[in-house]
Amino acid sequence: MKKQLLALLFFVPFFVQAQTISPSPYFTFGKGIGIISPDSLYLLNIRFRVQNRAAFRTESASDFSIDQVEARVRRLRLRFDGYIYNPKLYYLIQLSFSRSDMDYDDTGFPNVIRDAMIIYSVNKHFSIGLGQTKLPGNRQRVNSSGDLQFADRSLVNSTFNIDRDFGAQVYYNNYIHKFYYVLRGAISSGEGRNITASDNGLGYTGRIELLPLGPFTNGGDYFEGDLVREPKPKISLGITLSHNENTARTGGQLGKFLYDKRDMTTFMTDFLFKHKGWAVACEWIRRDSPNPVTVNQDGDVRFIYAGLGQNYQGSYYFKNHYEIVGRYSRVNPFESIQTLDDQTEHFTVGLNKYIRGHRVKLQGDITFEQNKWLQQTNPNTNNWQVRFQVEAGI
Repeated sequence: MKKQLLALLFFVPFFVQAQTISPSPYFTFGKGIGIISPDSLYLLNIRFRVQNRAAFRTESASDFSIDQVEARVRRLRLRFDGYIYNPKLYYLIQLSFSRSDMDYDDTGFPNVIRDAMIIYSVNKHFSIGLGQTKLPGNRQRVNSSGDLQFADRSLVNSTFNIDRDFGAQVYYNNYIHKFYYVLRGAISSGEGRNITASDNGLGYTGRIELLPLGPFTNGGDYFEGDLVREPKPKISLGITLSHNENTARTGGQLGKFLYDKRDMTTFMTDFLFKHKGWAVACEWIRRDSPNPVTVNQDGDVRFIYAGLGQNYQGSYYFKNHYEIVGRYSRVNPFESIQTLDDQTEHFTVGLNKYIRGHRVKLQGDITFEQNKWLQQTNPNTNNWQVRFQVEAGI
């Protein structure tokens, strides 16, 4: 017993010393929770957000009977980002967990992975990346769904956006004197996120953003509303061109699977202005396909929505953190699909209360929807939609 006690007393100092000199990771608290290794070779930043929504739609504009009720977790996401070995080698991982956020109804499987991207910053102007993330599409889609002024993006975005894909992307930004510009390009699979089957057709996307009055404060061109109340006027003009060869889905990277493969081209332009709490955002999108309609042996039809979309959004952000916002959206199908889909218009007004910027906020809006069949193949309809949403995250 004495020998065992002496042995224990002999090893205790070494154990205590080892515990004392073992370094611990450093924690930071800002945009999420950051963990930095003692040698500063690794950084892991953890964030989450949740959107809880309640909504209903009426039978028509004159009949206020409830036609449809929405009560669900619209989005629940975890995000991890940081660097490995070198701050220039950056990674981004984002996972989604709500059914509507996993494209389950379109793909038939739980599509959990949203982003899985490795990016190398060559210098402060130029970066390259490989993996799965958002393509450089329309501005509203590039903006995070957590940084929106309404409970969700516009009708135009849901009809025409090119979403996420796997591929290589390049990013470049610089000045010509005081004129700031951003260039982005991508070559991707064209099939959308987490699709294992591919073909010999790829997706090609390029975007340019022109900011003649210089960059926005705190990256304000990538969140909706003038929450920083820009002291000087700021403007951004964006143009995107995307071509998808042999796409297998109705929206290229999104939607149900077509009965035959098609080519599609999407042209997007957008405008953004912010100053002293005022914000104006506009988008115009056109999608073309040589033969957008596909039919199977049973006569079932699936098609690409070839047409035009326009979205206009304006708001004012008060100093007490309330915001009023209005939006008009319209999508027009081309003649080739006018017997299959209608022209839809949305007139929307909303009121927001920001508790901690876009991270914690209350949102409510009301929409009047008009549906018009341009070939008069179906009766025209209209309805009211009301939504309330709580967003919380870090």
